[in-house]
Amino acid sequence: MKLSPTDPSSVPPNLDKTLRVQRANEYPHEVWFFLTSLIALVVIFRFLSYVSSKLFRPNALIKARDSEKGASHPANRSISLRYLLSALVNFYRIVAFRITLNFGSFSLNLAEVVLTIMYITALFTWTFINTTNVSGGKLDVKYWSDRCGVLVASQLPLITALGTKNSAISFIIGVSHEKLNYLHRMAARVIFVLICVHATGRVSHLGSTWLHCGILAAFSLIILCLISIRPVRARAYEFFFCTHLILVLLILIGSFYHTKNFSYHMYVWPSFVIWGVDRGIRTTRLILFNHLYFGLGSSAGNHTLDANTELITPECVRLTLKRPPHFKWAPGQLAYLICPGVSALPFESHPFTIASYDSREMTPQPALADSSSALSTSTSMNERATVALEHATVSHWKELVFLIHVREGFTKRLAEIAVQRDTIKVYLDGPYGTSHDVSSYKTIVFIAGLSGVSYTLPLLLDTIERVRSGTSICQRATFIWCIRDPAHIQWISDALARALLDIPNSLCISVHIFVTGSSTTPSLDYRSTEDQAGSDESSPVTPVETWKAKPLDIGSELKASSMSLLTQLPAVKVTQGRPSLAKLLQEETDETNGGPMWVTVCGSQSIAGAAREALKFPIGGLSAILRGETSVSLHVESFGYA
Repeated sequence: MKLSPTDPSSVPPNLDKTLRVQRANEYPHEVWFFLTSLIALVVIFRFLSYVSSKLFRPNALIKARDSEKGASHPANRSISLRYLLSALVNFYRIVAFRITLNFGSFSLNLAEVVLTIMYITALFTWTFINTTNVSGGKLDVKYWSDRCGVLVASQLPLITALGTKNSAISFIIGVSHEKLNYLHRMAARVIFVLICVHATGRVSHLGSTWLHCGILAAFSLIILCLISIRPVRARAYEFFFCTHLILVLLILIGSFYHTKNFSYHMYVWPSFVIWGVDRGIRTTRLILFNHLYFGLGSSAGNHTLDANTELITPECVRLTLKRPPHFKWAPGQLAYLICPGVSALPFESHPFTIASYDSREMTPQPALADSSSALSTSTSMNERATVALEHATVSHWKELVFLIHVREGFTKRLAEIAVQRDTIKVYLDGPYGTSHDVSSYKTIVFIAGLSGVSYTLPLLLDTIERVRSGTSICQRATFIWCIRDPAHIQWISDALARALLDIPNSLCISVHIFVTGSSTTPSLDYRSTEDQAGSDESSPVTPVETWKAKPLDIGSELKASSMSLLTQLPAVKVTQGRPSLAKLLQEETDETNGGPMWVTVCGSQSIAGAAREALKFPIGGLSAILRGETSVSLHVESFGYA
């Protein structure tokens, strides 16, 4: 039968269009299968790590309790294949997390670099693969341009999930949301490049609403990528916080209406659901932990959650508030604080690490009837220090304490309030972050830089309590803190002194405090006037400098006493200058003499980099671990994001 030229069936089907649509529908699913497989692989490794820690922990406990006086030095041990699994694990840790690439003021470990390369490679491969048309033309713009836009839309839910505080991905793989923040920004910047590729491929229908929505989303993402760079976030966080919310909303709305014209909006609307669930969880937490502020409790107690502010030094504000009875946290976790009277916006939230320890064994000391009378009857420095420690027990073991480093913006306004020791209204949201079980490590090293002590101090307190209760095999704990001025010691002097006066006999603790400021430090005498008047001129001087920002009152004398007692303890050593982390960590591995060792770092990029460099090869290398030398695990808690 001969068809007429006007018969539609005589026109050959548009095979190119059919292939383009089919691949545009199929490839986003393949990308998600690839990403899901990566997440599943991480979950499997996490599960195996958990199982192995439970299976081998009893043996570790038995070995730790046995004496090793007759053990030979690791250097004299022969290579044994029974350490092969541990050697491979340590080799992977060194290569993946301790080898870093520096890019100006920030650095990325090899694992982050590999993930970035894999993500970029995957998206660009699925964008440009199979782009040859039926006529043989390669890289047909109609093939890759539209497909690129669909791939961009398919990644919006992932970017949203990586940026939320209550991320399902964080729960599944056991990595806290602040660690995933790098992946959130990385994925957004890769998507930005793909949007440029998509836009340059074909621009038409300039009068269409769907195109205007796409342009709105693209320009919003461009602005967001510019203001999300590290210098802007660090110096103008409040500006970034406000514009981030607005721009993200514009990106999602613009993307939804742009993709709806092609029936691909099903990739965008899950982002609204993910964001809404996260906000719902955070709102629920705010109500539960701050119910008195919302009128859900007795009217007489609506100020019991107000926080006390205290300017300890010009660089540090101590914020103390009574925790809600149902608020529990683990060492190293953080909370978001909303301070309407301090923040530029009523519900602007700022993250701070919880510097106090949620002890379940420590009981509060009886309240002092009259601190001033107690001081008047105490004639010696140590007696006043004891009063100070008893007075501080409740705040550091039973209340929420935040040590806030004073900079610009929010923290500067908070410091101005703290000068007057005023109370402020604080809404609590948290806790966030993961806590690590380090009870199966023989040696634990805590390294902090200035405000990073908020992270390491609770971990030290937790280690002491676990050793006391017999749930930890730790035998050595070393606490290293780098500060710029001796007066910074009073940030934690009362809590640390209280902990060091009550350590179990089976635990050896060393505290190294390094003062990295100018060596031209004035007199390092921090005793009160009464002590100095009644003391002999030849008596030793306590190595702590007096902070003379304001006259000495009862509160500051308590601090002075606890600082003096702390620096006189045999376990505490105050040194002028920067630490040699390589030397200190080498000494710790030698003292451990085989067995597991945990090192945790919270500080600047330079401190974290020095720790990573110190724990590379040959420490933890294959040959060392095969001879039974110390197996070192390193955790870096750094908030200096790229």
